[in-house]
Amino acid sequence: MSGHGQSPVAPTTPGAVTPASSTPVLPILSFVFSAVALFFLPIVFGVVAIVLAAVALSKRQRLAKAALIVAIAATVLGMVLGAVVMATLQAG
Repeated sequence: MSGHGQSPVAPTTPGAVTPASSTPVLPILSFVFSAVALFFLPIVFGVVAIVLAAVALSKRQRLAKAALIVAIAATVLGMVLGAVVMATLQAG
């Protein structure tokens, strides 16, 4: 009677690979770093966002292409925004 009240557990093979999660983690991280790159150190955070999106694209994760486009755009816009702010500070 030792088996009563216990849920059955499927036997696992040591080293077995479990299916990957369907959540596209790398593209989401890329979006986050893209948002940060708009306002803080776009050359650092933007490059990280681009690399994460490129890796996600190579793994064929969903949202990867959109993440790459957003990362490039955010990096460029962050640099332009930084240049405008610096020019404004120097002029004033």
